[in-house]
Amino acid sequence: MDIETLQTELMAAIESADTLEALEAVRVSALGKQGSVSALLKTMGGMSPEERQTQGPIINGLRESITSALTAKKADLETAELNRRLATERVDMTLPAPDAPRGTIHPVSQVMDELAEIFADMGFAVAEGPEIEDDWHNFTALNIPETHPARAMHDTFYFPDDMARDGQKMVLRTHTSPVQIRTMTSQEPPIRIIAPGRVYRSDSDATHTPMFHQIEGLVIDKGIHLGHLKWTLETFLKAYFEREDVVLRLRPSYFPFTEPSVEVDVGYSVINGKRVIGGSEGWMEVLGSGMVHRKVIEACGLDPDVWQGFAFGTGVDRLAMLKYGMDDLRAFFDGDNRWLQHYGFNALDVPTLSGGVGA
Repeated sequence: MDIETLQTELMAAIESADTLEALEAVRVSALGKQGSVSALLKTMGGMSPEERQTQGPIINGLRESITSALTAKKADLETAELNRRLATERVDMTLPAPDAPRGTIHPVSQVMDELAEIFADMGFAVAEGPEIEDDWHNFTALNIPETHPARAMHDTFYFPDDMARDGQKMVLRTHTSPVQIRTMTSQEPPIRIIAPGRVYRSDSDATHTPMFHQIEGLVIDKGIHLGHLKWTLETFLKAYFEREDVVLRLRPSYFPFTEPSVEVDVGYSVINGKRVIGGSEGWMEVLGSGMVHRKVIEACGLDPDVWQGFAFGTGVDRLAMLKYGMDDLRAFFDGDNRWLQHYGFNALDVPTLSGGVGA
């Protein structure tokens, strides 16, 4: 049989194969150890150099054309089989309803709702922003210079340089402060907002995770001073912990975006060997805060001689741990149903100031 006739017959056999098994049989008959094309390839060893020069390209061309046709046909048959299965197979993803509801509200979600309720009563709106931020909003506009430690790679998750936008490096936001910048550049004062959300830093232990939740507050108005900040934080913490004996202590500190800056400690008492918020037997840090730096106000296009403000920030996860008695932050993100059943909240436990923000 000549090569042209063999190629025609093999091509016809490939085209008529209607299953993967039939196609495999054609492949074996052509390219297997005893296949017709393999037999032709073996004859090249006994050819003279002149015959090999003329017959070799023809035989190799036959092998390549048959191989290509087999590959294409196999892809067509596999696609047809997949489409058939997709059209005929069904998977029942439903489950029977449980005897009693088993889902719970995660403590972070519950605390977020509690904070929104408390601050809404004080006239604060909730503002949001992107979790992937540019360098200007995340650092520069907040008076964080190039050499500041907060920019170091061990703290910040940077995106590759080829993902830069408008010449700005992109990062996973390290705080929700960029939301404050976006608000000040898009809204006219007076401004009263809280900015809750996820933030990211390269850190992980019992009290730190690479992703955690933060809430920040911002007030921009005329005649704002440190006394307004202290009253706001005191009112907030008393409402959140639902105790009137909450005592605050403000300590001088440093943040590049506030001046003056203060750390806020809350007093606690020791009852049965446990720390309970209230009283002043000891102190624990809960907040960072301060008066918005003039340079930050200027960077947002406002006149710092006219507008002043204060800002504060704290970890939502830490607030949940203090109020509801968790001792390991990592458990918040493990998805352990036993933990969720123990610390989770009923869907009907909606925080209200009249009914109590806690469960």
